Amino acid sequence: MVNILVVDDSTIDRKIVGGLLKKVPDWVIDFAQNGLEAMELLRRTDRDHPDLILTDLQMPEMNGLELVNEVQQECPLIPVVLMTAQGSEAIAVEALQTGASSYVPKKQLVEMLIKTIQQVLSASGERKTKKTLAEKMESISCQFKLNNDPVILTSLVSYIQGILSDMQILSETDRLRTGVALEEALLNAAYHGNLEVSSELREVDHARFYDLAKERTQIAPYMDRRILVDVSIDQAGIRYQVRDEGPGFDPSTLPDPTDPANLERPCGRGLLLMRTFMDEVNYNDCGNEVTMRKRAVKTTSSS
Repeated sequence: MVNILVVDDSTIDRKIVGGLLKKVPDWVIDFAQNGLEAMELLRRTDRDHPDLILTDLQMPEMNGLELVNEVQQECPLIPVVLMTAQGSEAIAVEALQTGASSYVPKKQLVEMLIKTIQQVLSASGERKTKKTLAEKMESISCQFKLNNDPVILTSLVSYIQGILSDMQILSETDRLRTGVALEEALLNAAYHGNLEVSSELREVDHARFYDLAKERTQIAPYMDRRILVDVSIDQAGIRYQVRDEGPGFDPSTLPDPTDPANLERPCGRGLLLMRTFMDEVNYNDCGNEVTMRKRAVKTTSSS
C-alpha cells in the first residue's frame, strides 16, 4: 500500500486530485487543507507517515513553500510533489530549490500527475533502501585523489558527512565537528602543502593569500600536485588520513594553537580546530601527512 497525502485548500481541487489518484490500485489517499494541518498529521504518533506529499503552493495558514521547508526539517525522506498554478511560478522554483522532488502544473494533472508520482515514488524507494542498507553497514573504507580546488574539497566533506549520518556514526554534534576538522585538514593540504602559500601571508594580506593560491593552481609544479585522502569508518569511529604532495614541513615548528596569544592569528587556527574536535591528530615526520581519529561513544541503557 502507498499512502499519499494531498494538501490543498480548494475542496474542488482535492476532489479532482483524489479522483485521479484513486484510479491506481493500492494507493490510499488522505487530505489536508493547508500546510499547518498537514504537519499536524505528520506529527501524530498514532499513524504512519505518508509515502509522498502532493501539495498546492498557495494556501492559507502555511503555504506549499513553508510546508516543503518543514518536511525537509522533520521528515526529509518523505518526497514532496508540487501542484503549480498560474502566478505561483516563483514560489515553485524556490520550493524546488529548497527540496521539493518534482512538480505538476494544475492544467496538466490528467496527463502528468500519476506518471510523475510513480517516478518520484520509485526514486524515493531506492533512497530509503540505500539508507536502510547504510544503517546496517559495519564499515567502509575509501580513497580519493583530489586536486586543489576548494569546491571539490568541501564537496568531499559533505559526501563523508552523508555517509556518517546514514550509518548513524557519532552524534550530530560530533559529525559536524569532525567535518570541520576534515575540511581544515584538506584546505591546509591544498594551500600550505601543495600550493605552498604561507598562512603568514594571510595575516598581512588576506586577499593576496587567496590570489596567490589561485595563481599557483595554474603553474607547475603546484598545479600537478594532488591530495590523497584515506577514509575509514566503522562502528568504533572514524579515521581520516590526508596527504599532500608538497615539500612538507617540520611539525615541531607548529605554534601552540591553545596559547591565547595565538588564538587571533590565522596561523594555527585549523590545527586548533582539528585537535579540539578529534581525539587524535598526528603528523608524519615529513609534515605532509596528517592522521586524525574520532572514537564513537558507546551509549549504554541504564536498568
